[in-house]
Amino acid sequence: MPFQIYETESRSILSATSGFIAQAGFSHSLTPARNCTFGCSYCYVPTLGIYGGLKPDDWLHWGQFTTFKSNAATLLRGALRPDQVIYCSPLVDPYQPAEADAQLMPAILDTLLERPPRVFVIQTRGPLIVRDLARLRDFSKRTQLRVSFSLTTNREDVRRMYEPHCAPLADRLAAIQALREAGIATFATLAPILPCDPEELAAIALQATDKDIIADPLHVRAVKKHGATTRDAAVKISVKHDFSEWLDPTFQAHVLARMAAFVNRAGRQFAAGTEGFGWLAK
Repeated sequence: MPFQIYETESRSILSATSGFIAQAGFSHSLTPARNCTFGCSYCYVPTLGIYGGLKPDDWLHWGQFTTFKSNAATLLRGALRPDQVIYCSPLVDPYQPAEADAQLMPAILDTLLERPPRVFVIQTRGPLIVRDLARLRDFSKRTQLRVSFSLTTNREDVRRMYEPHCAPLADRLAAIQALREAGIATFATLAPILPCDPEELAAIALQATDKDIIADPLHVRAVKKHGATTRDAAVKISVKHDFSEWLDPTFQAHVLARMAAFVNRAGRQFAAGTEGFGWLAK
């Protein structure tokens, strides 16, 4: 079924951070919508429930609709301060498929151009971001703008299993190239790490950017006792296709170590979790 797009007025647009994002060094987060039409099987956000500002329909029907904050730009104009370090977004991809129709981000970027914060980071896996290249180029001259572009696997069959509504790897790499050519600081972020060839995926990330490599494995309750974790949908896919080891903390640590060794041999740094995401906030 096609996804549905809704709009509503919100009471606020910037939130003071807590948990992972705060530990990484961000002061605020900006979430332009509720629910994400990428609908990734592993997305941790639905597991937050009301603590993620969601409503029951959001976590019960994740990916089937989204609700944009129609007054986001207006709210943002009054909330921006020059010392803020803003992450966009921990709860929804700002360049989710529905953004192609809603076109909320151009107005948000125009407002940011008027009153730039100290650091602004866009986390996305959506090549749609290149639509706003001119605005992003101008914005990057006014502040520390960084784009963290998610690369999850080098295997197209795996991508189709876990994130069928996301762009193939080739399209993501083309978007990264376009951003870099526009002079925008762009990181290839291996998150979450889906079943892959660890060294090959690391090599792709090294070739795509000139930045150090950030990574994060799938969230698992064995390591993360509280808060968000990987959705059951991804767990079922993993079991069905014999990928359960990718949800095992010991195996994840081994994969991270292999990637780190490969990246370090290339003369760059590699970090997972808050250490890696902290590079974006500096």
